[in-house]
This record gives sequence, structure tokens and C-alpha cells, in this order.
Amino acid sequence: MKQEAIILAGGLGTRLQSVVKDVPKPMAEVAGRPFLDYILYFLSQHKVQKAVLAVGYKHEVVQDYYRNLNNTFGIELSYSIETELLGTGGAIFQAAEQIESDHCFVVNGDTFFDVNLNGLAAFAEEKSADIAIALKRVEHSQRYGHVLYSDSHQITSFKEKGEVTGAYNIINGGIYYMRKDLMHQFQMPKKFSFEVDFLQNQLHNMKAFGKEFEGQFIDIGVPEDYALAQSVLKDVIQ
Repeated sequence: MKQEAIILAGGLGTRLQSVVKDVPKPMAEVAGRPFLDYILYFLSQHKVQKAVLAVGYKHEVVQDYYRNLNNTFGIELSYSIETELLGTGGAIFQAAEQIESDHCFVVNGDTFFDVNLNGLAAFAEEKSADIAIALKRVEHSQRYGHVLYSDSHQITSFKEKGEVTGAYNIINGGIYYMRKDLMHQFQMPKKFSFEVDFLQNQLHNMKAFGKEFEGQFIDIGVPEDYALAQSVLKDVIQ
């Protein structure tokens, strides 16, 4: 079965305006390359063969760059173009129409999370999960919410930012492995948040499981992590 992924690549980069201008957030330059290069390289290393790029703001910048097939790391690319802002949920659901397989990965185009994708898929199969979420344990931060799960790793709730106390957060790392037909089971509006409207509000109607990974996690959506990425990702692509 072909391994496929959806990449959310339509971010405006509002919080990065001081350092990145005039390009979609995933095209922000990191160590001499668009950040999206690192996402595609990461997917290629895990044998993903096709990626659907969910794009919107200045999508031509993305399409022009990846028109050169040498820049795709051997991954077949297609585009799901938003003519209006759909939110993360609307973007994923629209892009999923181009997915051919029964399952697909979903990754954020503005975060790098070094996880074993094959391990996440195997975990999902073991649990007969509708969706499996890659989780990351981080030192307590007001930047993130918190994911709670049972001894069987089934997710029981999502806590909002500011509701968490203690030394650490277990956060949603923004990488999913999900059944395509899961998206046909819910009547969602055209525009919605995948994290809030779908995962949180429909959690009791799906089998959602979480697995913690220890790999490097970088969110370039904030200037301090964007600066960190310049050194951490410098030699990632071989």
C-alpha cells in the first residue's frame, strides 16, 4: 500500500512577521533551505511516496519552488488549494479527497517532530485506532495544552493552555496517522479547527490513541524556535 501524507502548508506566519516576510510560513528559510524541505526529507526517509500539500496564502511560491522535481526528495506532490481560510480541519478534510490509501499521515508544515512514522502506524494498527497521535513530553509551558490518556494509551481528554499544572506537559505533536474514512463519519462544517472542533469535541465518538516519542520537536511559529531551528536542522538533510 502506498504511504501518503497530508502536509498543512498554508500558514500565514503572523507571529514570524518580524523575521519572515512575503512567503508562507512553511517556506521560511532555515539554514539555507525552505523549512518545508525538512518536512519532505523527513517523510522521504520514512518511505512516504505521495504528499498532498494543503496550501492557501501565496501558494504559488510553494508550487513554483517544487515544480523542480529535484526539490521533492522523490515524493510525488499534489496540491489542495484553499480559496478561503478553512481552518486546520477544513484544510485536512479537503486535502484528504486526494488520498488514495485507506490511511494517511497528517503533519504540520511549521513543526519538525522527529518521530518513527512506521512505529506510529504500527501502534495504530495494534490498537485498531481510528487515529493515532504522536505525543511529546515537554517541560511545563503556557504555550501548550495537555493530552491525557489511559493505561491503554487511549486519549481521554485534551486540556487547554492555562489548565495545566505540574512539571511537564504531554502535548499533541501535530503528527497523526488516521483512517481516511474517519472523515466521512462526521458532518463537519466547511471551516473548522481539527484540534478543537474535531479531536476535542468528537473525541467520545472515535478511537483515538496517543504514543509518546522522544525525538526533537521544533515549532517555527514563534521567533525563538525559528532561531533554534537554524542550528538544530543545519545538517539534517544529507
